[in-house]
Amino acid sequence: MLPNFRRTEPETARAQPGFAANDTAQSFAPRPLITAPRSDERRAASVIGADLTITGSLISNGEVQVDGTVEGDIHGSHVVVGETAMVAGGVYADEVVVRGHVVGSVRGKRVMLQSTSQVEGDIFHQSLSIEQGAMFEGKSRRSNEDPRTMAAPVQKLEATSLPPRLPDMNGEFAN
Repeated sequence: MLPNFRRTEPETARAQPGFAANDTAQSFAPRPLITAPRSDERRAASVIGADLTITGSLISNGEVQVDGTVEGDIHGSHVVVGETAMVAGGVYADEVVVRGHVVGSVRGKRVMLQSTSQVEGDIFHQSLSIEQGAMFEGKSRRSNEDPRTMAAPVQKLEATSLPPRLPDMNGEFAN
């Protein structure tokens, strides 16, 4: 037999302030469950899986976890480059944690290179921590600028920067 978990009338009335002991209809009435979203809850991270390769830039307003390969820039508020990740491009975020391989510049307010990280490029930061065993080849510069707005400008291909045309075997230029 299951135990009886029902409260007696006086206990319920004492447990709920504002109800009298003889007010039985209201003392056993269920209260509606109201849940409001908490503003301090973190959104789920966007995850680039280990078997995924992305060619192009990623832009996120939230957290990005990279475990695969990204050939392009990554912009986010919090970027984590996992141990199996390879990023060939810049990483721009308020907080950057590197555990994998980055070839390119890293710009963040807080940048952490963990022991398994390999960074080949310059780091612009307000706060930098490098664990023993991390590999870093480049320059470190302290900067107070917003990392998400200081991305390297995209260079446009101009007609003057094209390689010179070479003549073919007959000495003529192809169109």
